[in-house]
Amino acid sequence: MLRATRCLRQLSNLKASTGIFGLAVHPDPLPALQKTYTSTLSLLNTIPSTSVYRQGVEALTRHKLKVVEEAKGDVASVEAKLDEGQIEQVLEAAESELGLVSKMIEWKA
Repeated sequence: MLRATRCLRQLSNLKASTGIFGLAVHPDPLPALQKTYTSTLSLLNTIPSTSVYRQGVEALTRHKLKVVEEAKGDVASVEAKLDEGQIEQVLEAAESELGLVSKMIEWKA
């Protein structure tokens, strides 16, 4: 009985829409965000440590990853601390940054 209640409570906490055209609600955004930040940091390791781009992005990504890890699953806390909009917007920006890191590596090669 308790499991069913917990599942129903979790479902009731899900938002129905982001209210932003074309941006769907992510079912489990924090693990996805953590994975994206971790991937970005790994990819940044291939850029020379003297690169100003790497230094800036690495510092910002480490800070954001720390916020996500310290939130312990509280999406509202992450949204408030990062102050970048809804968690789906934060995830979209993180994925764009990961793509940009790949492009920077390609362009420097």
